[in-house]
Amino acid sequence: MPIQQPSNQIKLTNVSIVRQKKGKKRFELACYKNKVMEYRTGVESDLDEVLQIHQIFTNVSKGQVAPHADIQKAYPGKSQDEIILEILKKGELQVGEKERGAEIERKEKEVINIVVQRCVEPKSKRVYTPTMIEKALNELRENPKFQTAKSGDENNKDFPTWHGVSTSKNAKALALEAIKALVYHQPIAIARAQMKVRIFLPAEYQKKLKDRVKEELGEGLKTEDISGKGDWECEAIVDPGVYRTLSELFTSETKGRGRVEVLDTSVVHES
Repeated sequence: MPIQQPSNQIKLTNVSIVRQKKGKKRFELACYKNKVMEYRTGVESDLDEVLQIHQIFTNVSKGQVAPHADIQKAYPGKSQDEIILEILKKGELQVGEKERGAEIERKEKEVINIVVQRCVEPKSKRVYTPTMIEKALNELRENPKFQTAKSGDENNKDFPTWHGVSTSKNAKALALEAIKALVYHQPIAIARAQMKVRIFLPAEYQKKLKDRVKEELGEGLKTEDISGKGDWECEAIVDPGVYRTLSELFTSETKGRGRVEVLDTSVVHES
């Protein structure tokens, strides 16, 4: 007599798994290899090209289909299609060692390129080469002294560190972490590149805010002009922190009428 496969088991091969945990339960999707990242980046939009089967599993490798009661308890009020989309978008992609290595290598290059674009040598304002940034990041990760707070900041429990690229975060988020750690620990002399901004301040807010804005800009103020209506405009080179401060100031004090526009996210001197 032939052995019957249990009705709640579905065997699949050559599969990529996307997993999401809800409480103590885990839910998985069986996807075609390489299609998950294409879907997440917008290259692929057809779910039939992404999913091997429109089914939610507790264990794809064993072919175990998730019980309906568990699914409804974990995702109350949602349809199966909505649940599949959530797992596909937010779940963790399970990959083999070869795929993981290729993904980390690709993401490392992307992180390094973002850091190169956004950081400079403080005095010359010139960018570093990718090789120099890569060496600095390796130093941050491998040298124990960069895993502790710097001298004079020992009580800071939230000091930035760099532990290398992970597959759970996107390259932009990782690059921001890397930049914070580089600027804090200074394995090489490095600073965030300044930004070029245009500021518009209506006439009725000048008495209250103009001097305060100019104080924030300091020597970064490059040009300024008064329009026929009395509105003040200027262009300036500022640190990212000054941009945030002015944006928050204008939001709270001008009811959205004042503006800080970014003209260039990274002002650097070419080598």
